[in-house]
Amino acid sequence: MCRHLGWLGAEVPVSSLVLDPPHGLRVQSYAPRRQKHCLLNADGWGVGFFDRPSEGGLPRRWRSQAPLWGDVSFDSVAPALRSHCVVAAVRSATVGMPIDVSATAPFTDGQWLLSHNGIVDRAVLPATSSAESVCDSALLAAAIFERGLDALGETIVDVASADPSARLNILAANGSRLLATTWGDTLCILRRADGVVVASEPYDNDSEWEDVPDRHLVEVAADGVTMTPLD
Repeated sequence: MCRHLGWLGAEVPVSSLVLDPPHGLRVQSYAPRRQKHCLLNADGWGVGFFDRPSEGGLPRRWRSQAPLWGDVSFDSVAPALRSHCVVAAVRSATVGMPIDVSATAPFTDGQWLLSHNGIVDRAVLPATSSAESVCDSALLAAAIFERGLDALGETIVDVASADPSARLNILAANGSRLLATTWGDTLCILRRADGVVVASEPYDNDSEWEDVPDRHLVEVAADGVTMTPLD
């Protein structure tokens, strides 16, 4: 259970996506408007972003197990962090899962940044030593990385078949592509003149936000946005 956000487009300050909007992730950490399964996202936060392609396009992360609303250091530095591709999340930990930095999204394989909004039975996921944590989201991320993001839709369908009660909203980016799934929770898209935002819920009251139907795969790339049903 969490709220997450992805951006692909022009280079913008991270603060403009996460902290500045009136209902951005900072506010969603204590007052989400569309969250179905809990009231707070106080068990950590993470922001991942990519270097400019000319600088290697590497993914960078800043994560914490503390609530986003109280992080004065990030509040000070975020306006100076700029990127064309961002994945950010605030976390409400699944009951019984650890509350530490390693369990906080976004997770990475060195090429992709990935966040999971939901819950899944760890017993249906393959054992792996590559997961960053023993938490369900980290194990799911490792399974997705191992199978490859080109197979994200198939992986989600297979995991859902093994655990019908799972909620499997994924958000992933590699600097040039942004992928997302809806499976049991909310997701929205805002197509701006300078890029595309994909988020668990709108960060403002702009009438241009679009709701993504449940059980869909979303892909954002240079040539636009596509949505594909997950059967």
